[in-house]
Amino acid sequence: MDRPAEFSLSTSAQGPQLSFSGDWTATQLGSADTALAEAVQSAPDVTLDLRRVHRMDTAGAYAILRAVGEDFALGRIEARPESLRLLQLVRQAGAAEPTPPAAPPSLSSLTVRIGKGVVDMALEATETMVFLGHLLVVVMRAIANPRRIRWPALVNLMERAGFDALPIVATTSFFIGAVVGLLGANMLRQFGAQVFAVELIGIAVTREFNIIITAVLLAGRSASAFAAEIGSMKMQQEIDAMQVLGVDPYEALVFPRFGALLLTIPLLTFVATVAGLFGGLVVTWSVLGLGPSFFFQRIVDNVGAQHFWVALSKAPVMAAVIAGIGCRQGLEVGGDVESLGQRVTAAVVHAIFAIILIDAAFALVYMELGI
Repeated sequence: MDRPAEFSLSTSAQGPQLSFSGDWTATQLGSADTALAEAVQSAPDVTLDLRRVHRMDTAGAYAILRAVGEDFALGRIEARPESLRLLQLVRQAGAAEPTPPAAPPSLSSLTVRIGKGVVDMALEATETMVFLGHLLVVVMRAIANPRRIRWPALVNLMERAGFDALPIVATTSFFIGAVVGLLGANMLRQFGAQVFAVELIGIAVTREFNIIITAVLLAGRSASAFAAEIGSMKMQQEIDAMQVLGVDPYEALVFPRFGALLLTIPLLTFVATVAGLFGGLVVTWSVLGLGPSFFFQRIVDNVGAQHFWVALSKAPVMAAVIAGIGCRQGLEVGGDVESLGQRVTAAVVHAIFAIILIDAAFALVYMELGI
């Protein structure tokens, strides 16, 4: 039940005293603060009795302190401990210096930001090399002693990170192949060379789009999951507990994810290739009237398997980069949820950027080799 803020002035053996009652809150304050200021001015040596105040918030506390003035001693106030604490906090907040305005941007501040960015990049590169070195040691241990591999975790991650991605990889690759076939048929029809749309679909799907689509989907699906899983364990100090128990987190968490993607990405690439070719076949059959036998005969004669092996050669590198970036970002998570969100986002962005960069590097190398 709400009660209006009230006070009364009386005289005791110690002098004039103001007795407060009701709710000294923002909604019940009314004009009590103005009347209180006038009462304090008429009795400068007054003491305050707040013991009968039912509720008080920061607005009521500020009104009382403003009425009695900044020099009024809190020792002349009788109140419950929580009320005295609120008055003390409000007085400290009122006495705090205002936040200085932000300095206008200048050349020196820009230089400082650039310098911090360079230092952060150097630290990031150093931590990346440390991560790669530790992971390489764990991989060498697993090769030297396969019994150290956690096979149940590896198989489980192969299913979650690899096999469960088959439907989305196949569906996306199907539509990519269909789009490439549709564009090729419409463009080549202008030159009377629409039959070469089959070669365009074959080379684009078997050489580039199969591995690119697979890697990008794994970056958005698996890299983010790895960062979130390991980051959540890091926040709950489970990784610290593993280290206390003598378990290497790289061996228990990073290597199974690394191996799972490394073993499943060739299968995903093959499925993406088949689905992309099927999407192109559907378009060429429906738009150009080229049947399946003609389509696959031109694929075998003019495209061949070389382009598929070129794409498959990129798969282990893509898998290693995706798993490494996801796990490393998870291990860098701090103790708050904001850090977890930032690292999960960074895992996806860095993985996609690395995929595009690696594919471009492979393209340049194979172009120089004439492959």
